[in-house]
Amino acid sequence: MIRKDASGFLDKLGRTLTRRPFYHAGGWLAFFVLLVLMQWREGDFSFGLSVANELINVVFYIVVVYINLLYLFPQYLKKGQYWTYLLLLVGVALLFTPLKLVFKYFLFSKNGSIQDDILNNLYAYFFSTFLVAGLSTVGKIMMDWIAENRKKSKVENESMQSELRFLKSQINPHFLFNTLNSLYALTLKKDDKAPDIVIKLSEMMRYMLYECNEPRVPLSKEINYLRNYLELERLRQRKGIDIQLKVNGNIADQMIAPLMLIPFLENSFKHGVNANIKDGFVVATLNVEPRALHFILENSKGSVMPSQIHGNRPSGGIGLVNVRRRLDLLYPKKYDLNIRESPSTYAVHLDLELSPPPLVKASPRPPLDPSSQGARMLH
Repeated sequence: MIRKDASGFLDKLGRTLTRRPFYHAGGWLAFFVLLVLMQWREGDFSFGLSVANELINVVFYIVVVYINLLYLFPQYLKKGQYWTYLLLLVGVALLFTPLKLVFKYFLFSKNGSIQDDILNNLYAYFFSTFLVAGLSTVGKIMMDWIAENRKKSKVENESMQSELRFLKSQINPHFLFNTLNSLYALTLKKDDKAPDIVIKLSEMMRYMLYECNEPRVPLSKEINYLRNYLELERLRQRKGIDIQLKVNGNIADQMIAPLMLIPFLENSFKHGVNANIKDGFVVATLNVEPRALHFILENSKGSVMPSQIHGNRPSGGIGLVNVRRRLDLLYPKKYDLNIRESPSTYAVHLDLELSPPPLVKASPRPPLDPSSQGARMLH
């Protein structure tokens, strides 16, 4: 309990100290201490006199700096009136420097050393005031640039995440509608395959709904999803269709963007096997290396026009335009997608750089009980 309270106090203290008034005050305090130490080490004044002298200097610096930041900078420099801004900044330095010197001259009237310092360094006092004001302008420009870049980066990231959610949402209905159509046809015929399709579908829907919300998912789960999909297609397809998925290499601890490979398989059935009159095939191979994945898919090709596969299908679906967009967003400059076509076959070769494995391996979710599949799916 004490540790929790201490952690909460430190978090609250950290949020408070990072607010603008606090870090401005901290900056001025550090600047004041630096000036005192520099003047005191020169040996011209005592420590107490150095503190009093530099305190007055810092107070006038603060006035000049905030006149610059709160009025001159936004009203003139940000609006492109550069020469007007420069002349006004010089004018502010010319106004407040004599005021400071007169104030110090009479305040330290009994100390001849400070009065001599004032009379001998009039120009130095002016340039120091102008320099501090100018440095505040440089700092303000840098801070505004950093803030603008952070804002731009945040907007771009939010836009990218929104687009990724939209692109991924186009995948799920496509598969669901195709499967439900097949399930409906089997139920009309009272086919014994219908319960198997329901179980496979519930497993896949569970994966899509509950496990695909992260930027990366375990490759093993994605492969299991592909296997379920192909098993479902085997139940749906006519006899004689050759459907294979080969996995080579160690898939443990590898991560991949969810639902990245399934569009290629969907296209291979929708515009390949399903379009063939004679026997067809879909052969997918996954070669997994420590930091790379090579996905090779080849399927027989029917009479469907190639343009229909590239995202212009009237029947719906995501198309390869969507897939390429997801790859551009999730794996910029980390993938290579090659598509080859012959009169009888269609082949896809995707080389993908995999994300580093997580530091801590997530605990696997318990397997589904087939007897509770329907309840889980409806829930």
